[in-house]
Amino acid sequence: MIRSFPSLVDEGSRIAAAPSLQGRTVLVLHAHPDDEAIFTGVTIRRLADAGARIVLVTATLGDLGETRVPLHRGETLVQRRTRELESAAQLLGVSRLVLLGRRDSGLPGSNDNVHPDALVSADAEQFARRLTALIEEEGAEAIVHDDTAGIYGHPDHLAVNRIGALAARITGITSYETTVDRDHLHEARPHLIHAAARATSLPYGVAAADIGLKLAATATELAAKRAAIGAHASQISPGDLTHAAFDDAYGFEWYLRSGAPGILDVLAEPKKSLLALAAAHSR
Repeated sequence: MIRSFPSLVDEGSRIAAAPSLQGRTVLVLHAHPDDEAIFTGVTIRRLADAGARIVLVTATLGDLGETRVPLHRGETLVQRRTRELESAAQLLGVSRLVLLGRRDSGLPGSNDNVHPDALVSADAEQFARRLTALIEEEGAEAIVHDDTAGIYGHPDHLAVNRIGALAARITGITSYETTVDRDHLHEARPHLIHAAARATSLPYGVAAADIGLKLAATATELAAKRAAIGAHASQISPGDLTHAAFDDAYGFEWYLRSGAPGILDVLAEPKKSLLALAAAHSR
């Protein structure tokens, strides 16, 4: 399933953005609705504000999740999460949303892992070829996907890593692996990754020293990220958006790069600026 959106990017911010990324395209691959906002919301918004075209590919619709809000009469969780994903994509400036339609695989070791329609059961090469065709159709120069540990070990995130990495190898484009800085996201900075890691009983992210690329949000970008996370109301409580440490927890996004420096490297702050921003966030 493919959805296209009218641009919600403010033209004033696009003109002011430096450098211009007009005519350049990035494919962003995620496992579930809300991953795009939680882990890459700042990145997507910055790319869009600079004029880049963002193609967001979501592998599952999180059909095994639990809803925090009542569904409408006759509404399914998949329908609700699809609408939430579409709202978040528009808020972030996504140009095209592609839904791969696989079933959520559930937590590690569950019976859902072996369901024939589960993402983890999918043929990685077959889906990588689908992404390859999309990359070629769109002229994408980079792909964003989860790191080799699936950020926090969820089977669907691990599958996204395999599929995305293979698509990058087939096409030869730069690959950016989404991760988190586990040293930064300690318990003093409440983040949804903590609950996710408790659910899988596995470590999350990588050490700060191993982070290859780091983006620090502007106030405008962070506001867009907060709104996009909030669009996923069936999964995320209002308290997750209003706690005092939200800016510290969600104001950075982290990547590991494979391949030549590319479009996300253009957006990253110099190391000296990052150190100053990190110090400001810790105050």
